[in-house]
Amino acid sequence: MSISLADARFQWQRALGLIRRGISSLRTRGWRASWDRLKRQFQRAPQMQRAALYFPVEAPFAPFAVPDSPTPRASIIIPVYNQAAHTPACLRALAEHPPLASCEILVVDDGSSDQTAEWMAQVSGLHFHRRARNEGFIAACNDGAERARGEFLVFLNNDTVPQPGWLDALLDTFRSHPEAGLVGAQLLYPDGRLQEAGGVVFSDGSAWNYGRFESPHDPRFASLRAADYCSGAAIAIRRELFHSLAGFDTRYAPAYYEDTDLAFSVRARGHGVLYQPRSRVVHLEGITSGTDTSTGAKAYQVRNRERFAGKWGDALARQPAPDALPTPALLHAGQRQVLIIDAMTPRPDHDSGSLRLVNLMRLLREEGMHVVFLPSNRRDDGHYTTALQALGVETWYAPHARRLPAWLAEHGPRFDSVVLCRHYVASAFLPLVAKHAPQAKVVFDTVDLHYLRERRGAEMNQDEAMLRASEITRTSELAVMARADVTLVVSSVEKEWLAHEAPGRAVEVVSNLHQVAGPGQPFAQRKDLVFVGGFRHPPNVDAVVWFAREVLPTIRARLPEVVFHCIGSNPSDAVLALSALDGVVVHGHVPDLVPAMDGMRIAVAPLRYGAGVKGKVNLSMAHGQPVVATTCAVEGMHLQGGRDVLVADDAQAFAEAVVRLYQDEELWNQLARSGLENVARHFSLDAAREVVRRGFFGREAGSKK
Repeated sequence: MSISLADARFQWQRALGLIRRGISSLRTRGWRASWDRLKRQFQRAPQMQRAALYFPVEAPFAPFAVPDSPTPRASIIIPVYNQAAHTPACLRALAEHPPLASCEILVVDDGSSDQTAEWMAQVSGLHFHRRARNEGFIAACNDGAERARGEFLVFLNNDTVPQPGWLDALLDTFRSHPEAGLVGAQLLYPDGRLQEAGGVVFSDGSAWNYGRFESPHDPRFASLRAADYCSGAAIAIRRELFHSLAGFDTRYAPAYYEDTDLAFSVRARGHGVLYQPRSRVVHLEGITSGTDTSTGAKAYQVRNRERFAGKWGDALARQPAPDALPTPALLHAGQRQVLIIDAMTPRPDHDSGSLRLVNLMRLLREEGMHVVFLPSNRRDDGHYTTALQALGVETWYAPHARRLPAWLAEHGPRFDSVVLCRHYVASAFLPLVAKHAPQAKVVFDTVDLHYLRERRGAEMNQDEAMLRASEITRTSELAVMARADVTLVVSSVEKEWLAHEAPGRAVEVVSNLHQVAGPGQPFAQRKDLVFVGGFRHPPNVDAVVWFAREVLPTIRARLPEVVFHCIGSNPSDAVLALSALDGVVVHGHVPDLVPAMDGMRIAVAPLRYGAGVKGKVNLSMAHGQPVVATTCAVEGMHLQGGRDVLVADDAQAFAEAVVRLYQDEELWNQLARSGLENVARHFSLDAAREVVRRGFFGREAGSKK
């Protein structure tokens, strides 16, 4: 296999960057933490296994009960015509794994002549309706919709086996994506292969089951996304919207193309049609009507395609040509596409940089961009990866993402922008981006100015070796800025710093991004002190050790009941040793921070060095939790001491500030209100929206040097 010069440069830059970071990590973190980090870097991605599917145990029919609520949120409508052997399996799946959402189940019998009526009468809780005569799938569905009481109508074929959690995943989509009008499930064959990951419609009205026979784990099919249509075998729609559209269009009676037509009608009303891969449904395709389109009911598929094309001619003119191969590039051709590359998948419950990146992706999607994320370690990071996919981010990992140069060669031409996070990631990837995505705007996201943080740490510790290492980092960061179209920093202080260090560079401030949570518990119902921050970050280790040993004893001399809670992943030996001190609790990683943010009285941010904007301060303020901090911790955060935050830099003054705030309810309420306002004004998604538009849309794609 031949290797291009760009590929070779990429491998060299990655190796060189790893060596430099390893040396720096040894100096700042010690050998044990550095070794753990190295193991994570090279841990192989697990081979994706076929998802274990649930099937009811095959047995002769016997009476059973299904969920039934007097006030259903969802009405599950199952049209049936004969095929009695399959309907009980579908219903047993609903009975054995009932959804969390309240529901009712309606089976609409379209004139069956087998045991359907006899068996359905023995299913407790089932709403069974037998139609007077057979009129087809569309008539049965519309009939069921008229009888439904739920806020949502969920149409489900009887030849399906819905998997545990399928309904809740569909309904949750409407909550997290209010623009959604119709949501469809991921359809699987019984062997676990994909049957459909949403549908694609071509300009002649023909359709394509996207992902057919592929792996459901393939990143192309594993994220929430807009679809042209979703198969009526498992879809959810608001009842009000369905009735306003007059239900399934009867021009397609008895069946076929009614689901595609419904999706086009939903979009015409200004709503979205979304494919939800977390809702998995096994579909025994062809059981009811077969697969031969030349005879029987399937012959209506050919006829109805012509009717559909006649009705939606204007809309179809904007669809891809029938000879186009559906790919992510084609499916999102109408959007600006942005690729984001970072060292690893963000873990927003571990560090503020990850939270900022996830919220940046959320903001880009709100601005209409299609976001693709590629971790340079190519790892599937479990629920952190699936969380991005649930957000609608096309997230790649091994083995689906092959060698990184090969992946960029395949996908690079589709991107309008490429965001490279951190200087050591950007240094390695810049040659590949220049080769494989020359049309893309290159955005360098510093995350924070690494060299500034390293320099301050070196100066505080009077470490000449660390100071020299910071100069190497400075050279690397400034070199990346010189090759990028725009550089993102997290504070106006860093932007002003770069005005002197790198004059003439395009620099934009995209600070920490937070969703304002609200005030939490009132003063009287809160107690104790809390620090939140990951301990792979050396400034955090220094901060809590200094606070616990130098500041806390003075506080507890006056407030002996106060406990200091130290929360953060990867606590070092120095941090763990603090547990031996009176009044200190080291929690390690806490997945849900809300109880601590809403229930503890004061957050402390005793950082003595660092750079960037401190997410721990934003996080507390977003929950109405006042903060006592050092000058370094509030740098560039638009905070005024005494109005928004209390600021102190020596141990005695810091302790006095904590004691004062802990006892003064009026001051506490003032700081809580001001902190909430500060986050909304400077660190919310809306606050960053205009900067993101300028940073990502400010230059037309293709104009790059």
